[in-house]
Order: sequence, then structure tokens, then C-alpha cells
Amino acid sequence: MAWIQVDNVTLDYPLIGMGSRSLKNRVLGLATGGIISSGDRIPIIRALSDVSLRLQEGDRLGLIGHNGAGKSTLLKVLAGIYWPTQGRVASQGHIVSTLNIALGMEGEATGRENIYIRGRLLGLNSAQITQKMDDIIAFTELGDYIDMPVRIYSSGMSMRLAFAIVTAMDSDILLMDEVIGTGDAAFISKAEHRLNEFMNRSKILVLASHSEDVIRKFCAICMLLEHSRVVATGATAEVLDIYRERSAA
Repeated sequence: MAWIQVDNVTLDYPLIGMGSRSLKNRVLGLATGGIISSGDRIPIIRALSDVSLRLQEGDRLGLIGHNGAGKSTLLKVLAGIYWPTQGRVASQGHIVSTLNIALGMEGEATGRENIYIRGRLLGLNSAQITQKMDDIIAFTELGDYIDMPVRIYSSGMSMRLAFAIVTAMDSDILLMDEVIGTGDAAFISKAEHRLNEFMNRSKILVLASHSEDVIRKFCAICMLLEHSRVVATGATAEVLDIYRERSAA
């Protein structure tokens, strides 16, 4: 049984290298969306403030809000990249994140070797990677380039490989920051079909996006964040209405 529980999570982190003299004692960080405060020496940004949520199998949660509202930060907390300053995060189930789909790609290694490297980073053993290998290679359409160093790939070829690897994974909990692009217009239709299958295989989906159409398509429930705080949570259509109203105000 997959689940996520977040209880009253607050996340602060220091702005290293910035002097507090240039900042007021407490200002609204419009560029970051968080709250910046100056302590004795190092300014601190509050990236999340008292966030709580509970998800179980079958839940599809969309995260919306302006740039810097806290969407990506919340995903990173769920992925275990950031540890909360206060509160508690717990989950059960295998987590796959697309926060950096090229993580672990080695330029000097071949495409085939990178499938093994990235697969191991995603928690697969050698037998599982071997089982998925032919499907991944076929999807990339890289041909003989699959056995050449990734450093000679174009950006579109590298993106195809990274996309094919991560979308071949099976997850209990899928964390996505925007829908993955492929960098190749001729590849989009094929990629969208694979991406839909990838999301549908997950037991729990948490998707951050600026696109209302994407959120409406994939998510039954929605959370609106503003300046590190949760403003509204509920049915997607209702929360999107609130988002539009507040954006227009």
C-alpha cells in the first residue's frame, strides 16, 4: 500500500553569500515567492510554511501557483532531497522523480551504459535493467548511436535517452515538475503516449505545473500554493477557479 503523509512541514534555508545589511528585517520575496528574513548574520528564506497533506493509492494531486510559490520545493521534500526544518514527512512505496531526468548521465559512457547507470540510480537491479533495455533502446530511435559516447549526442538525442529511461520505470509514487519535454518536435506524439502510460502506472501522482490544461487532464485534486503557504486544496476545478480569481485580483 503506497501512501504519503506530510504534517505541518516548514522549510527554511540560508541565502549563503548574501549580507543581511541589504535586506530589511522581514520582506516579501517576490522573486522567490518565499519569505526572506535576516537573522543575526545569514538571511533565511522560508520556502514552505506549515504544509500538510495526505495521499493514498489512486490519488492524483496537482500543485499550482506562481513562480516560486513552493511547488518544486514541496516535490523535493517529498523526494527526500530537502529535509524539513519543522514538521514530518513519511511515505511508503517506491518513489520515482523526474525533477532531474538527466541525473547520473555520464558523457564518456555510451547510451547503453547510461541506461544501466541511470537504472541503478533509480533503484533497479541489473536483471530488471536488462529486461527493460530493448524497450528503452527501441523508443529512443538512436540506432547505432546507442553504443557511442553520450558526449557526442545532440541535446535532442540526450533528452530522448533520458526520457526513455525514466519513463520505463515503474513507481508507486511519481513526482513530476512540469510535463517532460523531449526537445524534438517530431518525437512529441510518441512521447506523449509513453508519458501518459508512465503516469497511469503510478499508484500516486504529484504533478507541479503552470498549465491548467495539464493539471485538469491528469489530476483529480489540486493544491494551490502562494508564497510558501497552502491557500486551497480540493477538487481540481474548484481550486483552479480560486487560482484564476486570485491571479486576476
